[in-house]
Amino acid sequence: MRNLCKICAFVCALLPANIIFSQEAKTGWTFGALPSISYDADLGFQYGALTNIYFYGDGSTYPEYLHSIYAEASYTTKRNGLFRLNFDTKSLIPNHQLTIDISYVPDAMSDFVGFNGYQAIYNDAWRDDESADYQSRAFYKYHRNMFRGAADVQGKFATRLNWNFGLGILNFDVDRVDVDKLNRGQRDSKKLPDIEGLYDKYQQWGLIAKNETDGGLFPFLHVGATYDSRNFTAAPSTGIWADAFLTYTASFNDKSEFNSLKFNADFRQYSQLGTPRAVFAYRLSTQLTLAGKTPFYMYCYHNTLFLKRAVYESLGGSSSLRGIMRNRILSRGFALANFEARLRMVNFDIGGQHFYVAINPLVDVGMVLQPVDIDKENLRLSLLASNENIDDYFDFSTSKIYRPHASGGMGLKIAMNENFILSVDWATPFNNQDSGKKSNLYVKMGYLF
Repeated sequence: MRNLCKICAFVCALLPANIIFSQEAKTGWTFGALPSISYDADLGFQYGALTNIYFYGDGSTYPEYLHSIYAEASYTTKRNGLFRLNFDTKSLIPNHQLTIDISYVPDAMSDFVGFNGYQAIYNDAWRDDESADYQSRAFYKYHRNMFRGAADVQGKFATRLNWNFGLGILNFDVDRVDVDKLNRGQRDSKKLPDIEGLYDKYQQWGLIAKNETDGGLFPFLHVGATYDSRNFTAAPSTGIWADAFLTYTASFNDKSEFNSLKFNADFRQYSQLGTPRAVFAYRLSTQLTLAGKTPFYMYCYHNTLFLKRAVYESLGGSSSLRGIMRNRILSRGFALANFEARLRMVNFDIGGQHFYVAINPLVDVGMVLQPVDIDKENLRLSLLASNENIDDYFDFSTSKIYRPHASGGMGLKIAMNENFILSVDWATPFNNQDSGKKSNLYVKMGYLF
């Protein structure tokens, strides 16, 4: 929070200057690189780096690039990390866009608060080690490693109307949190107690089936269409992006029941507020299950065309509802909306490179549309048998399932050559059930949408 305040103060100090420099088109190859360093009490020290390389050719398409290569590698002393390579080209195949993404995301402490949003009660004191009711910082966590390989192609039906086809594989490795690994090297006061977390309890209560507890391999393909009238991809100031597509996910062996067909639709609009330097942008998105079922750990996966980041959380987290804890809303179908004003404050050149600084106040909203089915009577019997109070974990009021989750905050963007955009977003939930009393800070690349 202090760092964000310093950044915002720096930006505000620049406002009176209102510096504007002419920016000539870039040609050839350009790149930006950043270190990736952080520390987390549970995950340890993170170290790594990321880079984005762009090719503009003769500059005739600037600020649109011809090729983009993005690479990121980071790891922590507790074996949590991100390894990703993304290649995006608009010229390798004439009149087609091709995107290839390979990502491995090991996560020793993936968030798990339960199903159906506010129907699952979140008790922040249970993971607050300074609270008298503390149980464990890992109580609402489980182990989830994800590998994804995907390739997407886009061609044209007409000037602004495109067709899309993609295929790939998802592989998940899930388990309870490895407490022994996380406790290595920790002081006794910081060690996690080896107790049953919510993930363990959901198995005991029959909410997570036995064939969902070890992950699995899931090939997928999707087909759809997009409409794109944006004036620029990375940070448009006018236009509309809309897509609609179907994703079929297959499974094998003891996972054969997890074949599913899902529908996704996304609508984004960008409008100038009197000047290209001030833009109002919003996104409306939904994901619905049309047929079949998926394992619980895929409820938090948001299908998308043209992967722009490593992880797409369904509802909750940096790619959906900023400020709200990751995976807060797990359901079979959901809707979300993101609203933000993008205000470019200053443009300047350094060493022949074009830069700008922008801020973006933001509001995010999401809700359950298709809840996970829960047999309430069997659940009550299971909790009674385990000597648990059902009111500590569930609120079965229908209004709670469909109640919107919302958050708000502020973002800072520092861009080089229009495409390499460092994003710092700070946001806080409007309801303590969505992240306790905590706010969240995200450092990513690019605008959310």
